[in-house]
Amino acid sequence: MSACEAERHTDDELVAQMSTFIVAGMDSTANALCRILQVLAERPDAQERLRAELIQASHGEDLAYDDLNKLPYLDAVCRETLRVYAPATFTMREVAADTTLPLSKPIRGLDGTLMSEIPVPRGTFILLHNLGSNTNEDLWGEDAEEWKPERWFGPLPAAVMEAPIPGIYSHLMTFSGGARSCIGFKLSQLEMKIILLVLLSKFKFERTDKPITWNSAPALYPTTGEESTKPEMFLKVTKIA
Repeated sequence: MSACEAERHTDDELVAQMSTFIVAGMDSTANALCRILQVLAERPDAQERLRAELIQASHGEDLAYDDLNKLPYLDAVCRETLRVYAPATFTMREVAADTTLPLSKPIRGLDGTLMSEIPVPRGTFILLHNLGSNTNEDLWGEDAEEWKPERWFGPLPAAVMEAPIPGIYSHLMTFSGGARSCIGFKLSQLEMKIILLVLLSKFKFERTDKPITWNSAPALYPTTGEESTKPEMFLKVTKIA
């Protein structure tokens, strides 16, 4: 893939980042790709639509970085899968100073008191529910949990645009937010798009009779049953070109 030569990293710069690539840039992206392939195997029409876009754009040749990112359905499929099926469903943060968290909706405490905010002392660990934010019906509508890549073709709901979500990517918490958000979120998207371009241009993916269950971990991963902990996902792969 061609890219801007002036922005190319040196070998020393790449070596300095290898530990980050290996620890944080492998399972999360690989499992996101597995989820996309599963979704497309379950929705042949969406798979054919994406394949047609990829083949028409590439003509069997490499695509430039900018051209790859201009493919609307590829981008929508990636965004929607990362919204509904975020590989990391939670983010953990430690509170650096005493603070108070406002609540979007009041809750009633064990003593019956109605609370609209929660005091959080320094040193408290908080689990942020990324997936809960990504599929919040108050923001995304009644179909928030449905996989609909077409939703990215038009303006997002006003509630999403106006919500104070700190995510760095498409008003989502998939890659977290703030100063400690995912440093490799653009690399992850590029990797997914390149691999989908190569695979879908040459192969068709279909479900098999083996079950697919997603297990909880720092990054959700597929297995062949609820009792299994072995990362694996079986799909029927047919060469088409």
